Amino acid sequence: MKHQHTMPFGATLRPEGGAEFRLWAPDAQEPVLVYRNAHDNLCRVTARCEGDGLWHCSVNDADAHTLYEWEVNGGQRVPDPASRHNPHGPMGPSRVTDPLAFEWDAGWRGRPWCDAVIYEMHVGTFTAQGTFAAAAQRLAQLSDLGVTAIELMPVAAFPGQFGWGYDGVLPYAPHSAYGAPDELKAFVQSAHRLGLMVFLDVVYNHFGPQGNFLDRYAPQFFSDTHKSPWGAALNFDGAGSHSVRDFFIHNALYWIQEFRFDGLRLDAVHAIEDRSAPDVIDELSQRVRETTAGRHVHLILENEKNERRRLAATPQPGHFDAQWNDDFHHALHVLLTGERQGYYGDYAHAPLDLLARALTHGFVFKETTRLEGGRRASCSPAPAQPLGAMVNFVNNHDQVGNRAFGERLDQLAPPGAIELALLLALLTPATPMLFQGDERAADTPFLYFANWDGELREAVRAGRRREFGHEETPGHPLPDPCSEATFQASALPWSQARGEARQALVRAALAVRREWIAPRQAALNHGAHAARRVGATGLHVRWHYTTGPALLLDINLGDEPVEGTVLEPSGRLQTVFAHNRPDAHGSWPAWSARWRVWEPT
Repeated sequence: MKHQHTMPFGATLRPEGGAEFRLWAPDAQEPVLVYRNAHDNLCRVTARCEGDGLWHCSVNDADAHTLYEWEVNGGQRVPDPASRHNPHGPMGPSRVTDPLAFEWDAGWRGRPWCDAVIYEMHVGTFTAQGTFAAAAQRLAQLSDLGVTAIELMPVAAFPGQFGWGYDGVLPYAPHSAYGAPDELKAFVQSAHRLGLMVFLDVVYNHFGPQGNFLDRYAPQFFSDTHKSPWGAALNFDGAGSHSVRDFFIHNALYWIQEFRFDGLRLDAVHAIEDRSAPDVIDELSQRVRETTAGRHVHLILENEKNERRRLAATPQPGHFDAQWNDDFHHALHVLLTGERQGYYGDYAHAPLDLLARALTHGFVFKETTRLEGGRRASCSPAPAQPLGAMVNFVNNHDQVGNRAFGERLDQLAPPGAIELALLLALLTPATPMLFQGDERAADTPFLYFANWDGELREAVRAGRRREFGHEETPGHPLPDPCSEATFQASALPWSQARGEARQALVRAALAVRREWIAPRQAALNHGAHAARRVGATGLHVRWHYTTGPALLLDINLGDEPVEGTVLEPSGRLQTVFAHNRPDAHGSWPAWSARWRVWEPT
């Protein structure tokens, strides 16, 4: 099967030969397409305006390997912002590609959201090679564990060889250090053959600070009324915003249709300012739902505002399947580490009670804005959410990488706690997510790294010293964020034989999830779940189903036993998973948990 997404900009091969080139450049004066033909001769074609700032030209001798740039005001050459491939990075020329050259398997339609067990992956550090091809070779191991979905951190082209990917500047072109477009497609196809969905993290809230030339010929991309924490805010509601919205919505459709991704995770939508109705986030969901009928395509948010109106328990136009649940992570992190700085301060009072609320209600806190430093403007309790729409985790790239030394919870929590924390993320009605290495008890850090140069490199280094300099000690300096050594230190050590016990634990837990939790997700009785304290560190949690049964959890999140006698309901009880095996009536050992299924008789 062949798949190509048709869009109103970029380069498109013609069936009869040659190619069409289109550039949205409302402030350009007769942009010129500069390309190299089959004889490596440099050729120039002046574009003509089609209206509304869109420029077009036809090139009869272009093919799937043609390198090209646009020459804009003042003669500066820039890459195509809708380039499908920039083999030498965003500072070099774009390359025409043939999306129809890749042969896709027939039959894959994805998997329902209730099946989702997500694994967050950074392609550059997942393997020593840091490529799509190398990552594909490890997918079978993840499938064997019970993972059902890979979530790639952003792969859109960014300057330099290494980085997290959140400062991309060419949203349609895979980062060249990871591989060519067809190698990314081969990665997705390899995952599908193993029954794995693949989600992509996309950034629609800003462009990176290097390699972005849009202000030279399309300043309408940027808002003159809104601001962004990471530079110029994108213009989704001002003059010219129709074309800007179209550019990013087509980007979402491009990844889903041409690369067959099974879903997208939208980064930091709380930083997107748009007063339109519908706003660009809702419109994107509508367009994706309309164009993917017959497929399981999932949309996930990162949204610090906790806007519950954007979520729905079933796929609906204008809504999203899920959101990363920071409330669960932060309450658990504070409980296990005692940290109170920054946004963790919101969870400092009674973190066990807040964790219990996250387990039964999803969000802990109602929709609110954030203050400087990350604290919430208010901490009012949130109403119950569909729990399957909550993505729960103990580590992710932000929570690990935004620490000075990139420590995982494994290095911060008391001995015996991390396995229980991981089980708590895997074995509730919320959707679980592992961060790369969680399943192998990885002790490598995941640090912040970016291959900046010049003044920006020095500014980033200085910023990290201002933020984290107080954490330096003699002989233990802050990692240099722009050093290749920092990037390499974050790579998973696949050559080390370790983590067998952790892998066995994850495999067993996910087998229980497949049998006892996933099949019942549609019957969750939202708003009926309950939790109560048992002693100082224990919780008894009940998740109810409309069909009658309930899932029960008894857990001791402390390093001392608690007396855990619980009034049992009449009916049939079956233990489906236990860790350190609490007694049915009596003492719960330190760091213990038991999952049971109750059915009425």
